[in-house]
Amino acid sequence: MGYSEDLKKKVVEYLAEGHTLKSANEVFKIGQTAIKRWKKQYAETGSLAKKKTKRRFKKMDPVKLAAYIKEHPDAYLREIGEAFGATDMAAHYALKRLGITRKKRRRRTASGTKRSGGSS
Repeated sequence: MGYSEDLKKKVVEYLAEGHTLKSANEVFKIGQTAIKRWKKQYAETGSLAKKKTKRRFKKMDPVKLAAYIKEHPDAYLREIGEAFGATDMAAHYALKRLGITRKKRRRRTASGTKRSGGSS
């Protein structure tokens, strides 16, 4: 949780009155780096509102990935990675973020599986 916009404005106004960063640090108990950042932001934009964070995806956009999975439900991780220009592990982690499992289970043959050795 960050500082309120009101507090940031008070700190910037305090600096505008001619006080130093060190005195602002001691009075408001806020780090000097944060105060410098607020001062710079206020000078550049005229606002101290929180910046909206942009979510960036390196290679796999979740919307496109979900659409790809709907079209190709049996695709292997390797194939998904190749379709997006990424590795199979990148595909694995992207699917994990979306909550999509890719567990492939081997089908049993009609005769069942043989057990090797041991008796019951």
